Amino acid sequence: MDIFEKCERKSLADEAREKGVYPYFHSLQSRQDIEVIMEGKRRIMLGSNNYLGLTINPNVIEAGIKAIEKYGTGCSGSRFLNGTLNMHLELESELAEFLRKEEVVTFSTGFQSNLGIISAIVGRTDYVICDKENHASIYDGCKLSYGKMLRYKHSDMEDLERILNGVPETAGILIVTDGVFSMGGDIAKLPEIVSLAKKYGARVMVDDAHGLGVIGEGGRGTASYFGLEDDVDIYMGTFSKSLASLGGYMASSSKVADYVRHNSRPFIFSASMTPANCACALASLRELKAHPELVTNLAHISQYVRDGLTARGIKHRQSKTPIIPIYTYETYRTLGISKELFDEGVYVNPVLPPATPPSECLLRTSYMASHTEAILDEAMDIIKEVLSRSKWEM
Repeated sequence: MDIFEKCERKSLADEAREKGVYPYFHSLQSRQDIEVIMEGKRRIMLGSNNYLGLTINPNVIEAGIKAIEKYGTGCSGSRFLNGTLNMHLELESELAEFLRKEEVVTFSTGFQSNLGIISAIVGRTDYVICDKENHASIYDGCKLSYGKMLRYKHSDMEDLERILNGVPETAGILIVTDGVFSMGGDIAKLPEIVSLAKKYGARVMVDDAHGLGVIGEGGRGTASYFGLEDDVDIYMGTFSKSLASLGGYMASSSKVADYVRHNSRPFIFSASMTPANCACALASLRELKAHPELVTNLAHISQYVRDGLTARGIKHRQSKTPIIPIYTYETYRTLGISKELFDEGVYVNPVLPPATPPSECLLRTSYMASHTEAILDEAMDIIKEVLSRSKWEM
């Protein structure tokens, strides 16, 4: 059989193109902001992870420009060899202090961070136990490890304990969960996870890609939100969301950090973060530390949207974060509504299988601290109008 045969089969993407509702790869002609120019037209951006609005912050932009002028455009090597800048060490030190962990290890992308951490930590006789709704990078990190992966039902602590109870006492155990789940916007049941981890001798890792800058004291994330900073062994995070750059990190004890530096293949064999990415992440971190009101304002904006959607009769999943999914249920209904919203000037992200069950498709909307109430009212009115049309009646 020709290995390319799968590429020739008709796919959902092909069908969506034929029906004129293909939702991906829309091109931007402007900066990532609350309003963008996308394919020549103004769109209200309700689909970005730029939670603190720092992608257009003058200090962040200036830091990136100065880094290129000083260091050039790239590092041309891994952190292990010639690719460590003094700025990488500065970012790691300041982030470790902010997160109240002994050390931080940075990676070139957020996705690579989960690959690098899990594949290094989880060995042949170990078990890694995951929430079923964890990010794809966690699953791929588990595949790269030599350990055995087990999954528990989403936020189901009885199912987690059932699985823990079946793991051999001689095995090492790492429980991995998203802090804030990227599609649903809900927060992990971290107190219960930590309690079970202590009971069964497991370690806990939290993917805080959508938690940093969003929840917790000063935006310190999920463990801080619950007052469990000393009870979570590893934080993973990314610089591509609240910190307005590109890259990722692990925060942990010094011993764990040193082990990962010397055993993580994705870390050892990848070029380091570029100077501009590193500088922008560091500048964004400093903005977050200097302006904790950004986190407070983001919470206000998010609640304003939840209240506004409820007032307009728009069914949405409840959350305490700036990720607010709107139910659309079926695949082509979801694609059709997202296309109409795009045409009317509102960008949202359609979420389809396998990211959701077939009958639970949704529109993932997400918000920034820089959104204004006037912009949000305009967007919500458009959403109400599109959803009320008989063709897409709920």
